[in-house]
Amino acid sequence: MKKYISHIKNKYLVTTILFLVYTLFLDDTDIFTIINHNGKLRKLEQAKEETAIKLDSTTLLLKKLKYEDALESYAREKKLFKLDNEDIFVISYE
Repeated sequence: MKKYISHIKNKYLVTTILFLVYTLFLDDTDIFTIINHNGKLRKLEQAKEETAIKLDSTTLLLKKLKYEDALESYAREKKLFKLDNEDIFVISYE
């Protein structure tokens, strides 16, 4: 018992333990908050990369659509546009 009391009397050890407990668990930026923020940051960075990829593909598509023939083929294939005197049949395979 005296052994434990002598450790408690050591003011440097007690101060260090109190400081660690406060900074790890009780502070506004405790360890759990930091871990949570790091997870959110990873998700946001991933979303940023996905958005950059989508932006690149959209920019490439816009460059292609500057030409009349590419615009017409895009409208017919993707948006199912048609001329007044023609019919479109969509065949889907399951």
